[in-house]
Amino acid sequence: MLTIRGLNKSYRYADARQDVLRELDFDMAAASSVALLGESGSGKSTLLHLIAGLDRPDGGEIHFNGQALHSAAEGELALLRRSRISLVFQQFHLISTLTVLDNIRFQAALCRRLDADYESELIERLGLAGQCRKYPQQLSRGQQQRVAIARALLHRPMLVLADEPTGNLDEQSSVEVMSLFSELVRRAGSSLLMVTHSRGMAEFMDRRVWLHNGRLTENE
Repeated sequence: MLTIRGLNKSYRYADARQDVLRELDFDMAAASSVALLGESGSGKSTLLHLIAGLDRPDGGEIHFNGQALHSAAEGELALLRRSRISLVFQQFHLISTLTVLDNIRFQAALCRRLDADYESELIERLGLAGQCRKYPQQLSRGQQQRVAIARALLHRPMLVLADEPTGNLDEQSSVEVMSLFSELVRRAGSSLLMVTHSRGMAEFMDRRVWLHNGRLTENE
């Protein structure tokens, strides 16, 4: 489902260059979950952004569902993010002028995959049944993250990319949200690649990989 070969990415700051990813290889099967761990600044978020097509690699290849993302046009990448790849961030990125229900429906409506029964199931499972007419600013942080998760899953994407999705929550809320999130991803038949600094959150995933010195290893 996702294959990465020889991925390189660096950034220039004034006269210096920082190599972030170096000849990185990675494979991920359909309907699987992987936790991506590593030190702060090791390039975890950069890798997610490259897979999502939000940034471009300096070299190497990224293949997703048979499509070469490293050479895809911007329009193709935007369509892919709309229909096949979802993103969940530490900052929830909800639309403040839309109700909770309209936020949940937003991405599914864009790609014309609204499913009323599945929508009701997500809302119920995520404990949002009494919140749908409210606006994001009227919710707690934990509730806002649940809205972001529902929005990311309603159209049943092939791949969910999550960057520290519980980073803004307290420990108890993190465990509750992560347990639901991982279960709902499996129910949707999606794959989940999640950046986290927490080994506890990583335990919810099928696999754990570590990013160090620009490369991935499954042993730490």
